[in-house]
Amino acid sequence: MGLFNRLKNKAAEAAKKEVPANALVAPVAGKVIAMTEVPDPAFGSEMLGKGCAIWPSAETVASPVAGSVSVVMPHAVGITADNGAEVLVHVGIDTVSMQGDGFAGHVAQGDRVAAGQPLLDFDRAKIEAAGHKDCVVLAVSNSADYADVALAVDAGSSVAAGDAVLTLAK
Repeated sequence: MGLFNRLKNKAAEAAKKEVPANALVAPVAGKVIAMTEVPDPAFGSEMLGKGCAIWPSAETVASPVAGSVSVVMPHAVGITADNGAEVLVHVGIDTVSMQGDGFAGHVAQGDRVAAGQPLLDFDRAKIEAAGHKDCVVLAVSNSADYADVALAVDAGSSVAAGDAVLTLAK
């Protein structure tokens, strides 16, 4: 009976993580905030695309979509999703100044990724010690190609990595 229950639990977990093709999933566990609440003018004004951010409770960022890695920086990864979305996952505010210190990448430009696949690890304590905020931004760079990029959960909600957080409408 123990093996049956474990298999049943794995199937239930997989079903829970199924998300629609027009959705992006949380790249990290934590508390969701609206993009306009991100404490950075470029992200908060949605100049770099619509989306959301997450105040993380973990230190591994996973892919929010299936697609191809188009850009890799120590603190950010760009992905061209199979559904056409151009997605930027960016860790922290002004963390480019850290020059990679506190970040460890797991992917390279051109790699194929699945939703939920680890992209990079980051050290929250190092980011804080450098005087930066550690929010993880999820931006759809080609937002203008969509009628709507909307939160799939309420701002302020706690999410697990892999939970649907954004929906795209054509």
